[in-house]
Amino acid sequence: MKLVIHPAVDQERFEKIVAAAGGLEVVNVGNPEAALEEIADADGFFGKMTPGLLAAAKQLRWVQSPTASLEHYLFPALIEHPCLLTNMRGLFSDVIADHVFGFILCFARNFHTYVRHQMARRWAPVGGEDTRADYAVGPGRVTALDRRHLHLSDQTLGVVGLGQIGSEIARRALAFGMRVLAVDPLQTEAPAGVAQLWRMDRLGELLGQSDFVVIAAPHTPETAKMFRRPQFQQMKPGAYLINIGRGVIVNLEDLVQSLRAGEIAGAGLDVFETEPLPVDHPLWEMENVILTPHIAGYSPRIPERHLAVLLDNISRFSKGEELRNVVNKSMWF
Repeated sequence: MKLVIHPAVDQERFEKIVAAAGGLEVVNVGNPEAALEEIADADGFFGKMTPGLLAAAKQLRWVQSPTASLEHYLFPALIEHPCLLTNMRGLFSDVIADHVFGFILCFARNFHTYVRHQMARRWAPVGGEDTRADYAVGPGRVTALDRRHLHLSDQTLGVVGLGQIGSEIARRALAFGMRVLAVDPLQTEAPAGVAQLWRMDRLGELLGQSDFVVIAAPHTPETAKMFRRPQFQQMKPGAYLINIGRGVIVNLEDLVQSLRAGEIAGAGLDVFETEPLPVDHPLWEMENVILTPHIAGYSPRIPERHLAVLLDNISRFSKGEELRNVVNKSMWF
């Protein structure tokens, strides 16, 4: 059997791939023309698949995507081809869940506001003057300060998409004592402690009950523009939207309108319809919005995890074993 790699990987990585391949022939190809020749009798492929390469393949049985997301990888002929497609899902779950809770803690404790105050050398507790009298009153007294600082164990987290990333987010929420709801088109088993796992047709219920709504869904034909003005209007007025899924899921124009209208309390966004976000976009100037430049998955651990998945799947393929991360191509994940 034969595995083609294109574009070519560095020598150190190539040597590790060859070691994992056993008796599998491995060809490391940098030249596009050579790749067209080599793929003709290839059984497996790792790299950027194209319509031209796929058309030249005569016996291809497996394609390993170098990415987790597939909206820029799939094309009609690849979806229809009988080959198995595997991706790199599972590398980022804990890292992205940590990023989500960075957003949540910022909003709950108003760090995003206090950072701005620090830059202005301003001592100003959010919600009013921080006086000893506020803390001296008996139980039941709710001060302005209390209303603006959220107690996480009193909050409900709604997770849209309970895959590997969504499940990690749910587990962290449970550790903070939060009530967790989730919707997912396929999952039937949620992490222990999740209060409800519903199908997507109950998204409105999740939105109406959640104090934080986290989008952890992939980009598919069904999720594009899933969140528009009606969905924001179903959310609690004091709720926050967090998107670490894909930018196309949230219509930013509608989000801006909802934020300006006070329909939701704020938003934490790592992904956007257009990236980079245009410099004149109104989201930049909104004090109840936290923006990060599509870096929720950044970690020094990711390269080693990426290589480990690749080597494991190559070894499995050479032995005729079941592959990891097999994709439902028609569903894009």
